[in-house]
Amino acid sequence: MPLLQSWFDRSLLDGKTLILLVAILLVLGICWIGSRLLRRQPAANLDAAIIRTFDNRVSAWLMICLLLAVTMMFGQILTVVFFFFVSFWALREFITMTPTRRGDHRTLFWVFFLFTPLQYVMVALDKYQLYTIVIPVYASLFIPGRIAMTGDTKRFLERIAKIQFGLLICVYALSHAPALLYLKLHRLNLTTYEWEEWDGKPAGVLLFFVVMVQVSDTLHFAWDRLFGKHVIAPTVNSTRTWEGIIGAAVGTAVAGMLIQLLLPVTPFTWYGAGIMAALISVMASSGSMTMSAIKRDRGVKDYGTLVQGHAGVLDRIDSVCFAAPIFFHVTRFFLERPEKAAEVTRELTSLLPF
Repeated sequence: MPLLQSWFDRSLLDGKTLILLVAILLVLGICWIGSRLLRRQPAANLDAAIIRTFDNRVSAWLMICLLLAVTMMFGQILTVVFFFFVSFWALREFITMTPTRRGDHRTLFWVFFLFTPLQYVMVALDKYQLYTIVIPVYASLFIPGRIAMTGDTKRFLERIAKIQFGLLICVYALSHAPALLYLKLHRLNLTTYEWEEWDGKPAGVLLFFVVMVQVSDTLHFAWDRLFGKHVIAPTVNSTRTWEGIIGAAVGTAVAGMLIQLLLPVTPFTWYGAGIMAALISVMASSGSMTMSAIKRDRGVKDYGTLVQGHAGVLDRIDSVCFAAPIFFHVTRFFLERPEKAAEVTRELTSLLPF
């Protein structure tokens, strides 16, 4: 028992977070079994393409959540390492999909083996002032400069844009997910309406974020199939509808509020959790649409192969990549230094003409 208690104290999980983690794994496991059984049904009874897509999504999320659960049990560093490998794999898929020239290869070496690991080292060291600027500033200047030195000017702007965007989305944006583990957050006491230090474990915030992305993707998929009538951009994605975006945002907000009321794993108020969940959903939908547009531009169906018969890792984390930095910065702004946030908000409000 003392050994078990010692391990539990070192892990990122507390009782409420562990319950939520087990619950989401059970739900995914049940959905995985159900999708497998449905795939065995006669094709005349069900739409095989929809069942296959649903099964692929559930299988990928189940594997990701299982790996994330294991890393959370052993602390922050292993969780950061897990996200590093996911970023590396996703960036590899993105670059593979976007053909490069011989003059880009040395630049890509620095992108993969300097800037990508450096980003996660800075996250692990909690160097906020560095990991928020190194890639968008220094790497973005290094990439065109290094490619220019090769003397190859053919499609120069297009080539540097591909590499910069891949690094920005697959590495910089995704690294904000494990960065949530290092935030020192506060919570609003709804009885006294005073801010106080939050005594929960940081894995709760990360797990809340991941679960909300899952819920949003699932609801968006369901609403598109069941109620979708107004397609947003048929040439980008013929199944993504406005009904899906709105329905997913509302449903995810309700799910976020319910989780916070039943298992308060974050420092958000119940209504704050709903607002953040809706924000996650909107950004997740934006990420999926953006990556679909890139795939259509390149003439591919999927970015790669996560496991045999399934789409690539980037196809499953595109929504995470877009939602992570927004969720991180909004959470940090309002809950790490709430007094400062209130002061800035008052100053901005005073500038409004009404």
